[in-house]
Amino acid sequence: MAARRVLAALLGRRARLRWAYLILGGALMMPFFLLTNSLLVPFVARDLPLLVQELVALLAALPLVAVTGLFPIVRVLEGAAVRALLGVPAVEAGGARVRGAAWFLAHVVVGGVVSGMTLAIPPAVVVLLITPFAPAGSPMTQFVLNVGWWSPALAVVLAVGLVCAAWAGGLVFVGLAPALLGPSPADRVAELERRAAALAHRNRLARELHDSVGHALSVVTIQAAAAERVLTTDPAFAATALAAIGESARGALDELDHVLGLLREDAPGTAPQPDLGDLGRLLAQTRLAGVEVAEELTGSLGRVPAAVSREAYRIVQEGLTNVLRHAGQVPARLRLTLHEDALELELTNPLGTGRPGRDGGGRGLRGVAERVAVLRGGMTSGADGPIWRLTARLPLKTTS
Repeated sequence: MAARRVLAALLGRRARLRWAYLILGGALMMPFFLLTNSLLVPFVARDLPLLVQELVALLAALPLVAVTGLFPIVRVLEGAAVRALLGVPAVEAGGARVRGAAWFLAHVVVGGVVSGMTLAIPPAVVVLLITPFAPAGSPMTQFVLNVGWWSPALAVVLAVGLVCAAWAGGLVFVGLAPALLGPSPADRVAELERRAAALAHRNRLARELHDSVGHALSVVTIQAAAAERVLTTDPAFAATALAAIGESARGALDELDHVLGLLREDAPGTAPQPDLGDLGRLLAQTRLAGVEVAEELTGSLGRVPAAVSREAYRIVQEGLTNVLRHAGQVPARLRLTLHEDALELELTNPLGTGRPGRDGGGRGLRGVAERVAVLRGGMTSGADGPIWRLTARLPLKTTS
């Protein structure tokens, strides 16, 4: 069993693919070698022995290989070959140019060595295996006398050495691939920042949908139930409720169009985001749903920065939605106080029969907390005796 595992590691499909990758490196070396061998050697090393001439041509080709590795298309092709043959998925086509050139150079040099061994060793193994059986007086017999009758053992050593060299070379490149072709630390930081920005954008859209459409649906649900109950006994109230349903639905469609516009990369949202200037319409819709809201405004809300005004509107909207959902048709009190450096918001209402007396909440209160955190403010929410209280303090300076 152990021998089978060793053979699978050395000659299995994965090992053969890595071997092919190394041979590919040797094939890539040939054009550079032939170029320098034909252009450089006849003028610089023509009086040297043939082996030395080839070595000079090989060394002269290496700078050309390194320069070629700087081209983006080479890194793209190398990345594809690494994924397909080495089985390393965590590589990118557009890594650092210097690291890509170093990888290409190493691939060509090591691949050239392994390719040369792959071409030379198998014929030598065949010769060493058949030499002891050659006829007397033949050149092979003379070779046996020079090498000895241990030539089959030498053939086995060469064959095993070739397989191990190919296996080790492939393993080395698998280990180096993430470092030379994978993302750099700066690339990883940039990717994390991109993902964080995408997540923040997605959370923002989720908050917009929850607060705007959720509030409208709560109003529509309560108004529809009320209209159904008094449709025959109080037609005037039913007509008012149906009108409120229509107005809430139209507002929700406008805000939904805005959010969908944000989702499309080719078109911005068409509806402006509501702010404290739209607070009167929001309170009127809430009153039509049966929640009497007493408001207390201190200071000029027109002095509130646009970003703070939008977030404050959404916080009030979510608070009123929670009143409708959890407390029902109970009176509520909204207090907005504008200070020199911050806007204070407080929304209170009786707990009613449906709201649990506990701190925290669902997605809505989490959304409120996120909105407050973006503005570097603070908030509290929870039961205060028989009263549910939501407070928020939003700094007027929104710079981070």
